[in-house]
Amino acid sequence: MIVKNATFVISNSDYRKCPPPQKPEYAFVGRSNVGKSSLINMLTGNGKLAKTSVQPGKTQLINHFEINGEWYLVDLPGYGYARISRAQREKWTKMMKGYLLNRSNLMCVFVLVDSRIPPQEIDIEFIDFLGENGIPLMIVFTKTDKQKHGETMQNIAKFKRRMLQDWEELPEMLLSSSVTGYGRDTILDTIEKMNKNYWNDDQKTDL
Repeated sequence: MIVKNATFVISNSDYRKCPPPQKPEYAFVGRSNVGKSSLINMLTGNGKLAKTSVQPGKTQLINHFEINGEWYLVDLPGYGYARISRAQREKWTKMMKGYLLNRSNLMCVFVLVDSRIPPQEIDIEFIDFLGENGIPLMIVFTKTDKQKHGETMQNIAKFKRRMLQDWEELPEMLLSSSVTGYGRDTILDTIEKMNKNYWNDDQKTDL
């Protein structure tokens, strides 16, 4: 897929205020400071599309971007950031669950996981939540350029072993680097295939 244009559409805290569900949609989410904004900018070829920051918790709303006029890329708030109030954390949780459980055109959630660290229970819990609710997902390991390939693969193997405690069949997993662009074509090609399936489905009720 060639990304010709990427346009910001809207930010909000209520899934009912999202754009009409008339185009396929793909959400990107992960633990705070996992490199989500950098990955989104890498995918779209626009270094300023999603706001990046060394301060975790920058994204606090559901952000919709329209890609090529054909599909939506959704930047969701990061989870697991400790330096916020309990009330704010609960507000974010309610907002994200509302979106994830009710967005009819959501084709896939790309869950970003830092490839440099051992499995984190907060990642596992979020992935389990998606699986338990039948929400399609793929796992994208980020920052693979920050260490040796062997170390990355060891951490991924640990992650798989932890997931197999709860999962009989693991979701698809991809490697990425926002610095080198590794994984960009794989992610965009995956989205392109899902787009074709979406438009070939005659059973849509939202159009």
